Amino acid sequence: MAGADGSLLDVPETRAAGSSTFSRRPQAQARRQAKATKRKYQTSSEAPPAKRRNEASFLPTKKTCVKETQMNFKGKAQKTFSPKKYSASTSDRNQEEKPCIKTSSLFKNNPEIPELHRPVVKQVQEKVFTSDAFHELGLHPHLISTINMVLKMSSMTSVQKQSIPTLLEGRDALVRSQTGSGKTLAYCIPMVQSLQAMKSKIQRSDGPYALVLVPTRELALQSFDIVQKLLKPFTWIVPGVLMGGEKRKSEKARLRKGINILISTPGRLVDHIKSTKNIHFSRIQWLVLDEADRILDLGFEKDLTVILNAVNAECQKRQNVLLSATLTEAWLADISLHNPVSISVLDESHDQFNPKGTVIQEASPPQTSNKLDSFAIPESLTQHVALVPSKLRLVTLAAFILQKCKFEKDQKMIVFFSSCELVEFHYNLFLETLLSSTGAPASGSSPSASSRLKFLRLHGNMEQEERTAVFQEFSHSKRGVLLCTDVAARGLDLPHVTWIVQYNAPSSPAEYIHRIGRTARIGCRGSSLLILAPSEAEYVNSLASHKINISEIKMEDILSVLTKDDCFKRRQWKNQKSHAVGPQEIRERATVLQSVFEDYVHSSERRVSWAKKALQSFIRAYATYPRELKPIFHVRSLHLGHVAKSFGLRDAPQNLSVSAVKKRKAKLKRPDLHKKTKSKHRLAEILRSEYSSGMEAGVAKVKSRAGVGRPAARRHSALPSLGWRKK
Repeated sequence: MAGADGSLLDVPETRAAGSSTFSRRPQAQARRQAKATKRKYQTSSEAPPAKRRNEASFLPTKKTCVKETQMNFKGKAQKTFSPKKYSASTSDRNQEEKPCIKTSSLFKNNPEIPELHRPVVKQVQEKVFTSDAFHELGLHPHLISTINMVLKMSSMTSVQKQSIPTLLEGRDALVRSQTGSGKTLAYCIPMVQSLQAMKSKIQRSDGPYALVLVPTRELALQSFDIVQKLLKPFTWIVPGVLMGGEKRKSEKARLRKGINILISTPGRLVDHIKSTKNIHFSRIQWLVLDEADRILDLGFEKDLTVILNAVNAECQKRQNVLLSATLTEAWLADISLHNPVSISVLDESHDQFNPKGTVIQEASPPQTSNKLDSFAIPESLTQHVALVPSKLRLVTLAAFILQKCKFEKDQKMIVFFSSCELVEFHYNLFLETLLSSTGAPASGSSPSASSRLKFLRLHGNMEQEERTAVFQEFSHSKRGVLLCTDVAARGLDLPHVTWIVQYNAPSSPAEYIHRIGRTARIGCRGSSLLILAPSEAEYVNSLASHKINISEIKMEDILSVLTKDDCFKRRQWKNQKSHAVGPQEIRERATVLQSVFEDYVHSSERRVSWAKKALQSFIRAYATYPRELKPIFHVRSLHLGHVAKSFGLRDAPQNLSVSAVKKRKAKLKRPDLHKKTKSKHRLAEILRSEYSSGMEAGVAKVKSRAGVGRPAARRHSALPSLGWRKK
């Protein structure tokens, strides 16, 4: 055994060699010296020397962790220790081997990402523009001038070419065309043309001549803006909009003065039918249901019944128009128009554009083939999917936003979430971390790059003034990120949107089409990204059965953008060389970003509670996928600990899964049919929170609705007549 001057180094080496003959006196002396050395190094920035091999001073923490711990000794050369090896040379550090770095468990125990065997399908395409001009339709010269000068349009789109002449003849119509093809103008132009050409000039006090129902407040504002522009030469025709969140008193005053073209959301119109005495529909000539499949959906059954009863009581003869990109629901078989015209740009037998169009003189019988569920997708829209384990979803989304909106110019993105709570959580999280001026990754970037990051949010629980302001700001902005629910998925024309990200998968192919339809509008180019967990990979085949073709983006390619910004670099110890850019470096930087999110969430109890509520909201939404998608999206397939990571939580909240899953299990075991239909009431409540007027008293009204629990075919056939005859 060496003398006292070398005892600190010799003692652990002798123990490691297996010697058991130690005198108690040297052992006590060694312990005293170790304690003194520990006290000495506690006041300095250096690490204390190791006492024994099995008590090496490698102390990983939650926030920072290094590959090796460096130790300095007096009069000795520098030595390095790792938790698995006794010593490591500089060349060993650069070897490609499994790293010792603690990565906040972000890349450990993840499910294997499967190979995505996506079937290649031929997508249904539409030709957007035609060579025909508006002046060929015989419209009023002032109307043609307004279209050319104010709306900046000279040639018609395909759906406009087919719809406008038919509607000018006074025919009822079902109009189906891809998103962003100009369906709003397809009914607005003939409506304005027919009203201005009436022999007896319209008076404001006459009341509504046209009623347009739309599912969302934002779409109501957008449609009102278009109608207002078309009516510039015809000042005697007064348009008006009714929607939730606005003051009823001012709306009542406008109704008393008179509105000739009334645009409204269903819930607010019902409110005025019940409470405003001077609203009447005796002169209605046009009834338009824009996004008809959504309006005829579960959450609007009662409202639509009230509206149609009120209109039918005063006016029987009128022109009816239904429009949507996804008019393929089975309930349309129960409604027949009066000598209807079904307008579709597609020749579905060959999935090609038909120059003459498919115009059927009466409503087609219900079809059961897959072709019925094939939706037209803009040719200039490219679709992508990324398979991402649950723990890595948050950092992957953040990296993708940074890649497109920070390191690329003039990018405008919409990110869809499944609930209002998720939108609020991610909006505040990104606002306080990615945009924070202190302690966040974005703080070290150049001012020009930071200014490209702008976050906005839009969902059904916001005040109407704020919703309108956000809608207008994002519409006029050249860049930015809008985090929203499906309230922004229907009909909104948001210019220059380049990317659509679906962070939570939609509940149906129709909703998928409407979401991605916010980009690549009217001939512009656009892209979309769908983020799925490895267990949800089968959803790609589900979309392929509807002729939706998606290409894959690797998660590693998205995360690699973090290497472009040194703000995501792991803190280096003195004299420690940095890694070359590779898989390990990407993982380390992703861990730094995840640590930023976790530190922010755990900085206060309020934020932890807020993250838990968002997680619970995600689980509730995940449990509402329809039955046909349950094999892909089942709440029991979720690993709550991994999912919690994507909310910045370091551990899964206790009893969260019990409350969410057990209640659902109890519902399924109850034999009473009325009890089983409570999930449909819940779905109705969710839909109304997103789309309705905002005037409802609460959940009690939703629970008191009659007929919500009925099967879909009976439910819709119970609607009052739209003035349409059965065949």
